[in-house]
Amino acid sequence: MVDITHKNTTLRQAIAQATVFVSKEATIEAIKNNTIPKGNVFEMAKTAGLFAVKKTSDIIPDCHPIPIEHTEVQYQIEGLKIIIELSIKTIYKTGVEVEAMHGASVIALTMYDMLKPVDKNVQIQNIKLLEKKGGKSSYKDSGASYSATVVVCSDSISQGKKEDKAGKAIIAKLKSCNVTIDEYCIIPDEKSAIQTEVNRGITRSDLIIFTGGTGLSPRDQTPEAILPLLDRRIPGIEEAIRNYGQDRMPYAMLSRSVAGVIGKSLVLALPGSTNGAKESMDAIFPSVLHIFKVLQGERHDTNTN
Repeated sequence: MVDITHKNTTLRQAIAQATVFVSKEATIEAIKNNTIPKGNVFEMAKTAGLFAVKKTSDIIPDCHPIPIEHTEVQYQIEGLKIIIELSIKTIYKTGVEVEAMHGASVIALTMYDMLKPVDKNVQIQNIKLLEKKGGKSSYKDSGASYSATVVVCSDSISQGKKEDKAGKAIIAKLKSCNVTIDEYCIIPDEKSAIQTEVNRGITRSDLIIFTGGTGLSPRDQTPEAILPLLDRRIPGIEEAIRNYGQDRMPYAMLSRSVAGVIGKSLVLALPGSTNGAKESMDAIFPSVLHIFKVLQGERHDTNTN
């Protein structure tokens, strides 16, 4: 199966549709009047669909077992056509569109099986996904373009003793989110150098992202350098980063990642390890880009629960 360990757990929704055609009005009347010999067509088919949704990972090899938290089935009769609509909700790392289509198709097959004794010309058509929400699709790109400055804080890398991988991982993630790179630089773990890059970065970039110096060694002073310069700190971003990391590495709780704004620029201080930087970016991007709409005073929907 595809690796989904890097994905965020979010509300995932999907709606699928299938259509069953019968060949005569008498079949529709028998369904409505519950006189089909095999039983109540709508209730039996719905039950089969619910089982199918929960068993999708047993049938489709690459589907992950998913904790299905809500399933709803609706029917609509239009002439000789029965439209099946199945919707699913879950809070998980991957989408439920295959589960929705599997459930809708099994409902249609169950209806076919129950109707074939009274109608030899039943047809199943148009099994399709109507809607999918959650994960990356829950972030709506307004078309705005953002830019970033990426700063690597490391004595050993600035001295040429080690190769930078964390900064490059951050840049790769930014580019995948259509964020352009204004500048990429490597500096030593010096408070004055860090503050200089903050002040330079906010004059040209929407995001200023530092990697390194967020640990607990004597030379780790990136938070101390950045915090006095912030207009406002954003604890929610910091919590999201640490929570995501803690699920993957027990030492993530020792990181002192920082997030805040200066004017309308977002400043982030992330861990210096490659995995720490990459996982921190995965934890908050692309959703964190919504902050620029907020800073610009645009109307937005938030849930503060």
